[in-house]
Amino acid sequence: MNSKKKTGMILGIASLLMVFICFIIFLFRGPNPNIHIDATIFIVLSAIGIVLAIFSWIKSKRLTFLIVGLLGNGVVMGFGFLLLLAMGLSEAMNEVDRNLFL
Repeated sequence: MNSKKKTGMILGIASLLMVFICFIIFLFRGPNPNIHIDATIFIVLSAIGIVLAIFSWIKSKRLTFLIVGLLGNGVVMGFGFLLLLAMGLSEAMNEVDRNLFL
């Protein structure tokens, strides 16, 4: 196995590792987590995973790591964006409720 393919395989595995790290953080975050920090961590790790998936495809030309890395990290990133959207909407509704009853 030449150096480029080996590097590409390592980058592909690192891309998939980002998905598993996000999953582990989600499972073991405790009973009272800060959702903003969790969602930001999910989005940052997913962005790093997507970049690693693209670099792994460029280096090794294996489409498997690209597809699985993009799908897995894309789902986690979408989950993070939905968490941030839900938190923003809930804060906006709390502000409307406070102004409504004043």
